[in-house]
Amino acid sequence: MKHADTGWDHYADGWGVYLKDGTELGYRVLAHPHVNEQPFTRSLGGVTIPTGTKSVIIKPRDSVHGIGEDFEVKLR
Repeated sequence: MKHADTGWDHYADGWGVYLKDGTELGYRVLAHPHVNEQPFTRSLGGVTIPTGTKSVIIKPRDSVHGIGEDFEVKLR
């Protein structure tokens, strides 16, 4: 993820993995700003993707604007 974190007043505070119908498969809370770590990576374990799923949606979230633009990830 890449976000223009400025500190505790505005930072990426989470992201989720969803099916196209809106079903949440997992959510990762980001507990602090990553001002000097851009872009940064974090894992999310325990996500089970149903058999036959062709893509998932990643929804980023930040502390000021809430949920951002969806990113579709196509699966093989």
